Amino acid sequence: MKKIVVTNPMGLSEEQKARLNKLGEVTYFDEMPSSPDEWLKRCQGFEIICSWMAGLREKYGELKDVFISVPFVGVGTFADPKVLSAKNITIANSPGCNRNAVSEWITWMLLSTTRRLDTYLRTTETVSLAQSPIGLTSKNITILGNGNIGKRVTEICRALEMNVTIFKRGDDLLKAVKDADIIVDVLSTNSTSKGLLNRDFFQSVKEGAIFISVTVAAIVDFNAMFEALDSGKLSLVAHDVADAKPGDSTNTLYKKLRQHPKVYTTPHIAGFSDTTTRIGNNMMIDNIEAWLQDKPINVFKR
Repeated sequence: MKKIVVTNPMGLSEEQKARLNKLGEVTYFDEMPSSPDEWLKRCQGFEIICSWMAGLREKYGELKDVFISVPFVGVGTFADPKVLSAKNITIANSPGCNRNAVSEWITWMLLSTTRRLDTYLRTTETVSLAQSPIGLTSKNITILGNGNIGKRVTEICRALEMNVTIFKRGDDLLKAVKDADIIVDVLSTNSTSKGLLNRDFFQSVKEGAIFISVTVAAIVDFNAMFEALDSGKLSLVAHDVADAKPGDSTNTLYKKLRQHPKVYTTPHIAGFSDTTTRIGNNMMIDNIEAWLQDKPINVFKR
């Protein structure tokens, strides 16, 4: 039987454990590795590795001849295809596992940056309604990216009766955003998206536009974004810092964003929910089943 290791607690249900146990001899670790070196030590002697990000990001390149299945997306933010090829490492991820959770986060930010509902929670002061808050109905929104998350956000925005424009690879970016009241960035990281949201992009948006993003710094020029915010070109920004370790409030970019009065920010938490865990774990096991049948799926290739 294949030797499989689950390197850290992953919220596996009993049903999911039963599926995994049928595929090989499984060793489970119930505590997070204390360090990347501890993670690497846990992987030694196993052919199939189920892992979360902790340790994997730093030490995957020191493994050899292994199959790694992960219950998340974003492998491209750290995995080097040349290293994977040289070490005969295959990584399969779980695309779309977080589509619901991230879309919910974006919906929260749509409401926070327009209706500003968060400012009224448990208020002790009389609320003046002399000026009507901004509603979403009939507003122009451009969604950058048409993958799993982009499609789900599109469904939500259309249900809210917004005017939706979808930017896909190869489209004219500046034309797609020129009339947008709100821009939502859910671009995946690839050769065509890196550096795409640069100064030219931010200077071309509609005056007073709102920018909501869940992507990495490789895509967004944050200096240009801050410049657009400070000049009034952008009225508000919401960003979940995907470059941070999940939940890390000490991340440099997160701290800088948090200090700006026109920015709503969270430390890489948008994609986390019980739904993400359930779907991601199922996909992680699906990947292993397919690999053992010589019909690999969801393999990282970039």
